[in-house]
Amino acid sequence: MTVIVRDVTAGDAEGFARVRRAALPFMLATAEQFAFEWEHAHPAGHERPLVAVTDDGGIIGTAQVRIAHDAPEPGIGSVNVYVDPAHLGRGAGGLLLRVAEEHLAERGARTLYSWVLDTPGDLAWAGRRGYSPSRSAYFLRLDLTTAALPPLQAPPAGVELLTAEDFAADPRPLFELDAVTTADEPGDVGMEMDDYAHWRATTWEHPLLDRALTTVAVVDGVPAAFSAAQTDGLGRYCSGMTGTSPAFRGRGLAKLVKNASLHRARAAGCTDAFTGNDTGNEPMLAINKWFGYEIAVREVRHVRTIG
Repeated sequence: MTVIVRDVTAGDAEGFARVRRAALPFMLATAEQFAFEWEHAHPAGHERPLVAVTDDGGIIGTAQVRIAHDAPEPGIGSVNVYVDPAHLGRGAGGLLLRVAEEHLAERGARTLYSWVLDTPGDLAWAGRRGYSPSRSAYFLRLDLTTAALPPLQAPPAGVELLTAEDFAADPRPLFELDAVTTADEPGDVGMEMDDYAHWRATTWEHPLLDRALTTVAVVDGVPAAFSAAQTDGLGRYCSGMTGTSPAFRGRGLAKLVKNASLHRARAAGCTDAFTGNDTGNEPMLAINKWFGYEIAVREVRHVRTIG
């Protein structure tokens, strides 16, 4: 059966999400999410979502491809390839990668990053194509139906717990908090968040963002820490980001907001909680272990220099 690679169409969103859920079940993936992200992609990112399809039209593989336009240094691209486990060994991954690399090279990328699951087969596949391992990260899972969450506690004096909904009239303070906490997040590629309009359109309005479960600690009127919550309507909850402004670290605020968000998620009917951490992010790994999260799978960031 022939496999070809092509650009996505609006009707591919459900198939794209299905492949992602099959290949990486520890991340949320919905058709609404991908349709939204394709529509709101930043022009400078030169994003090009791809699908591998069989001659009967079935989608068996996907690729997310972009230039890191928000990185401080130019020439960085990323390509993440996922193939439905039921259709491995048919060449879909290699075809997707080839088209993606050509696209990125034509747009000035010289350094390519890609996440690869930490399995012998996946690591060997990346190595044969010129990619070398760099840092690694974990996907973690918490069963909310059985987890013994820490009991809720009253916030310390001067600290108020709000939700993202409380900032609906003006979410800019949350953008500023997101930007300052993201700036020193572990990673291979730096990120500078300075486009409020784009953040509001793509993060604040993102269909997975659950504003009622996203929790914010406000200290003496200043947003100091937050735990962003994503839900897919299928009982799955994901901590998109938990961060504390540098000026307020060391006060236990990350635990406070995450615990409140997890309790709210369970009360709302969520059954599975997921999150991800860089393997070197010891503070957040310790916090997640405290909550009862367990490592589900490890993935390894790979890099290749081209051109």
